[in-house]
Amino acid sequence: MSKLGIIINGIIKENPTFVLLLGMCPTLGTTSSAINGMSMGLATMAVLICSNFVISCVKGLIPDKVHIPCYIVIIAGFVTVVQLLIKAYAPAVDETLGLFIPLIVVNCIVLGRAESFAAKNGPLDSACDGIGIGLGFTLALTLLGLCRELLGAGTAFNQPVYPEQFGALTFVLAPGAFITLAYLSALFNKFIKK
Repeated sequence: MSKLGIIINGIIKENPTFVLLLGMCPTLGTTSSAINGMSMGLATMAVLICSNFVISCVKGLIPDKVHIPCYIVIIAGFVTVVQLLIKAYAPAVDETLGLFIPLIVVNCIVLGRAESFAAKNGPLDSACDGIGIGLGFTLALTLLGLCRELLGAGTAFNQPVYPEQFGALTFVLAPGAFITLAYLSALFNKFIKK
C-alpha cells in the first residue's frame, strides 16, 4: 500500500472513532467544544506519529516477552513531551484537557497501532499510519465537538452563531456526547458504504 493509501485508510476505512470505536473515553470526555476536540486529537496524533516511528525502528531489539511494556514506556515518553509542550505554550488547553493528556499513554488507539502496525512495518509506513489514524481521530473529535458546541451553546470554535438561550444544554453534557457520537457514526458509516 502506498504512503497516501495508508494515510487515507486511517482517516476513512479505519477511522478510530467512527469505524473502530476505539478511544471512547477521550472522545466522549473532551469534545464539549470543537477546540477541545481538536486539541486532544492533535496531541494524540503527535504521540501516534512519534511512537509508531520509534517502535518501528526498535522492534527488532525488543524481546517478545516484554514488547508491550517497552511500547508503553516509549509512548509515555512522547506523551510527557507533548504534555510539557502544551503546559508551556497552551496553558488554557492544558487546564481544559487536564487528566486526558496523560491518559494518552493507555489509549487503546496508540497502543493498538503500535502492536498491529508499527511492530510489523517500516518506520516511514508506520509514521504515515500515525498521520492517518491521528488525522482521522482529530477530524472525528473536532466534528463531534463542533456539533455538540453548536447545538448546546450556540457557538462554533467559541464564536457565537446564535443566542445561547436557544441551545440545548443536553448536548454540552455527557448524554449529548453519546447522542451526537451515535448519529455521526451512523452517518459516517452510511457514506463509507456508498
